[in-house]
Amino acid sequence: MPLQVRDYSWQQTRTAVFISVPLRGVCIRDADVFCAENYLKVNFAPFLFEVFLYAPIDDESSKAKIGDDTIVFTLHKKEAVMWETLSVSGVDKKMMQKIREKSVLQAQEKAKEATEAKAAARREDQKYALNIMMKIEEEERKKIERIKENERIKATKELEAWKTHQRKAEEQKRIKREEKLHQQEKQIEEERKKLKHKSLTGNSTSRNIATKGRNSENIFSEKLKEDSIPAPRSIGSIKINFTPRAFPTALRESQVAEEEEWLHKQAAARRAMNTDIPELRDLKEEEKNPEWLKDKGNKLFATENYLAAINAYNLAIRLNNKIPLLYLNRAACHLKLKNLHKAIEDSSKALELLTPPVADNASARIKAHVRRGTAFCQLELYVEGLQDYEAALKIDPSNNVVQNDAEKIRNVIQGTELKSE
Repeated sequence: MPLQVRDYSWQQTRTAVFISVPLRGVCIRDADVFCAENYLKVNFAPFLFEVFLYAPIDDESSKAKIGDDTIVFTLHKKEAVMWETLSVSGVDKKMMQKIREKSVLQAQEKAKEATEAKAAARREDQKYALNIMMKIEEEERKKIERIKENERIKATKELEAWKTHQRKAEEQKRIKREEKLHQQEKQIEEERKKLKHKSLTGNSTSRNIATKGRNSENIFSEKLKEDSIPAPRSIGSIKINFTPRAFPTALRESQVAEEEEWLHKQAAARRAMNTDIPELRDLKEEEKNPEWLKDKGNKLFATENYLAAINAYNLAIRLNNKIPLLYLNRAACHLKLKNLHKAIEDSSKALELLTPPVADNASARIKAHVRRGTAFCQLELYVEGLQDYEAALKIDPSNNVVQNDAEKIRNVIQGTELKSE
């Protein structure tokens, strides 16, 4: 049974009560304090200080200070009055137990309310943070939309400028044609005047020899008429000879069949168009041309605007997915942006379309192998990268740049193997 502490002291003002309780040499960490509106308890085994307060206090604003083997309580009264005693008098054990239980229930309810308030505050903080994130994402989306709109406006202006240039060129051609026609008409008119002058001269001569008879005059007049009319053009035929296509390979190493297949394949690729795309409804006719989009992507790549270039190539591929240069150029953009896996995919797709292997597509195949090999090396897959560089050297063994890069990759592989040993 704990020992009740009796040697405490207390003082009061109209608004507060000050209680000093000695700890009797007990460690501060072992003291357990509980305070409610009408109840105060300090348990520091084997001692117990317990008081049933004379009037209610504000337990939330009240404080306890522990130090120098003493606990000093500052209890703020709910009503500014002077107490007759610290503890209420005439309280039996049953009443004490009720006050204890009531105080514990009040403390539990307050703790529950505080927990709920903290949870509600945390939810509000999370909601606020979510709203902030949504605003940031919305601003980012609007920024991207503005960039896209600016790019579209820029592309539209360039297209309009190109159209204006084409119209001016056509107008100049038309003017030249009209001038040429005008000169031809002038020449014809001069010829007519010469013929007319010749005819008038002949008529005057016939009048001078009219005495020779009416029949001779008529015969001479008919002759003059025949002389004034140009003779009809003679009928002939023009023979056209077409120059036969000369293939770059020697006849003993002929790839005529493969090169013809490549030409047919390219012609079929240019005819393959996918126009069932919703985005095409807002585009002009010139913007639906994959070649125009490829040229646009090349210009954006030259200005280091790689994301916009990828967008141009993407739309061109959606229009026509049979053109290997679209995948090859998009692979270069992905390589610049360090999208290495996408660069490998596009290079592989370009190599798949660059078949059969002929001299006409050799340059494109070298670029595809080099770009895929570069992506492999940046992923530290040096063996796969070296295989692509060696494939490029098989196409063009005299390429010094590819030879030097392949030698560097071999040195890296050999250095890695020596370290592992």
